[in-house]
Amino acid sequence: MRDLEKRIGRELTQTNARFGMFGPGDRVLVGVSGGKDSYTLLHMLQRAQRLAPFSFDLVAFHLDQGHPGFDVGVIERHLQAVGGRYIIERVDTYSIVTEKLAPGATPCSLCSRLRRGVLYSAARRHGCNVIALGHHREDLVETLMLNLLYAGQLQTMPPRMVNDAGDVVVIRPLATVGEALIRQFAVEQGFPIVPCTLCGRGKDLKRDRVGALIDALETEIPDVRSSIMTAMANVRKSHLLDSRIYDHKAAGQSLSSSTPPG
Repeated sequence: MRDLEKRIGRELTQTNARFGMFGPGDRVLVGVSGGKDSYTLLHMLQRAQRLAPFSFDLVAFHLDQGHPGFDVGVIERHLQAVGGRYIIERVDTYSIVTEKLAPGATPCSLCSRLRRGVLYSAARRHGCNVIALGHHREDLVETLMLNLLYAGQLQTMPPRMVNDAGDVVVIRPLATVGEALIRQFAVEQGFPIVPCTLCGRGKDLKRDRVGALIDALETEIPDVRSSIMTAMANVRKSHLLDSRIYDHKAAGQSLSSSTPPG
């Protein structure tokens, strides 16, 4: 158990050092959904709070979205047990999603947007300048592939980003941690998982298909997920087609002007 904690802790420390996710004096709102990823995130940030050579504050935050059958009490008892400040707020986004969702559509995207808006508002009200989310390596890899294949964009979930208003930083401290490692850690820790009752109403078929595609590739390329993660940090702007990030025309003209006549 300690080995898993140390492995995830090393990843989190390295990711924070690389992207500057949180530091001295920060007040971090930690999104706790009741799933394995957010429980692991809270555990590791509380560990970092004890071990880090600087002081920062944590506020565990659970949004009760009004899902029928979702046992918020399980999450509250866990938050009480692990200690630290926590907040549970109820905002009925469930009714909004079910009302606006087209037949056969996936609820995840709309639900996520509504939840993110609540998180921003909560962060401001509770004096938090940072929001921490539990997305892991597979989330980043699958999002990159989804955008590449379906949206024609080279884009994923950034480990650190500033919101449009410029007053809140969103971080993903587990961005480089594999989902299998998190799953194993959650089992060993005995986290009380509370499944989302809304997610079961519809499957994200595109994300499922991308996940299956990567699984198939992994049978031939065992480290394909790590390779994709490495590629995202090893971008050669001059070898892509976006003139907004690299002016190929200007580079060619510069070369022509510097070449002596033959």
